Amino acid sequence: MNDKASIRQILHLYSRAGFGATLKELAALENKSLAQVVQGIFADSEGQWELDVIAEQDIPNKKDLNKLSEKEKKQLKELSKDYMQQLNVGWMKRMQAGEGALREKMTFFWHGHFACRSENPVMAQQLNNIQRKHALGSFRDLLIGVSQSPAMLSFLNNQQNRKAHPNENFARELMELFTLGRGNYTEQDVKESARAFTGWAFNRETYEFEFKAQHHDGGSKTFLGKTGNFNGEDVLDIILGKKECARFICDKLYRFFVNETTDKEKVEELAEHFYASNYDIGLLMKKILDPGWFCDEKNIGVRIKSPVELIAGMNRMFSVAYEDEGRIIWLQKALGQVLFFPPNVAGWSGGRNWIDSSTLMLRLKIPSVVLNSGIIEAEAKEDIPEEYKLMVMKQQEQVKKEIGKRIKTTVDWDAWLATLPADTDLGKLIGYLLLPGLSPVRQQQLSAFSGENIKAITLQLVSMPEYQIC
Repeated sequence: MNDKASIRQILHLYSRAGFGATLKELAALENKSLAQVVQGIFADSEGQWELDVIAEQDIPNKKDLNKLSEKEKKQLKELSKDYMQQLNVGWMKRMQAGEGALREKMTFFWHGHFACRSENPVMAQQLNNIQRKHALGSFRDLLIGVSQSPAMLSFLNNQQNRKAHPNENFARELMELFTLGRGNYTEQDVKESARAFTGWAFNRETYEFEFKAQHHDGGSKTFLGKTGNFNGEDVLDIILGKKECARFICDKLYRFFVNETTDKEKVEELAEHFYASNYDIGLLMKKILDPGWFCDEKNIGVRIKSPVELIAGMNRMFSVAYEDEGRIIWLQKALGQVLFFPPNVAGWSGGRNWIDSSTLMLRLKIPSVVLNSGIIEAEAKEDIPEEYKLMVMKQQEQVKKEIGKRIKTTVDWDAWLATLPADTDLGKLIGYLLLPGLSPVRQQQLSAFSGENIKAITLQLVSMPEYQIC
């Protein structure tokens, strides 16, 4: 495809395959074809860029813990909490930096797919790097790596899975949430596969996977219609042999990257390709990001940004610096998505679940507060009944006060304004910031636009509901 890419299409690609684009990037890409833009996205993500915020020696192993006093254990707990915050902020900085954007976005997807909560920062970072390493590689390698990670083995209790007392937690979630989905396995399959994973554990001193043969059930097992003396990897290979696995993963990827309303025929086409490629994630993503259909109008500006995408994208576009970087985590908590702390093993629900009565006003308010200390106030809508306007205004003021107490930022507005093309008008400014665009009525409300108040108009635009969508 040699068609020249439009700003709208570039923003769409960079919002879905990354965390947005800066004005400089938009200017550099505007004269390229869509195919060249996509090629650049993949080329930029060939490296892995491991997270290295936490060193293993920073956290005492279990052997050391037994030597600690209660006071020292309490101090270690606080230290671990601090390291988890550093890990969170370190990853957010990666997201907003933009280097290897697709790998970061894929790591973010797998982070939610293989949802795992660990209070040990070494294990949490290790799992993130497993997902990062295989993010665009072999799904089989990714699945084995995640399944053998200390974080997942601990989170889903496989460390306690022994032949005398099989623990089914990991086996069940593996099929229900990670590979096949409900309806594609039986309770007996859960029991039999749990036996296959007995003995899968990790060394608490080295944080390495260990197979403890003395705890493994080496007897015959019947799983998904096959019988043999299966071990854990055998079970994973049997699962991968089912097209239902490819279909399950492609459906989830489609809803995350393309459209929350799935096209069953397209998902089936992707699943066939994924299965035939022996589960090559990179090749699958090239099929998904094919601008020939990915950039169809029906797929642009229809997906609600997750809290992390909202924050990272805003920080990226406007080069936001936080006086206290811990406030980035406060924002995540306020909006309901904290990196490394999914609500449960099913991960974050996403979609319309991000928007409810308790988060909508906060989401609309955060951009103006972060970018301008809350100076620009969103006025009560004209169609609100008179008796409710005072209540709404009080709520808005309370939101501003709560955020303002916690967040102090620096935005280099002069640098941002300097990167705007000289011929920028209201329509172009809207195009840089809002993928859904604006209705004529909303544009009329902003008709006071002029070169002297671009900043004010920008703050109004990022405070609109349309900014919440990509």
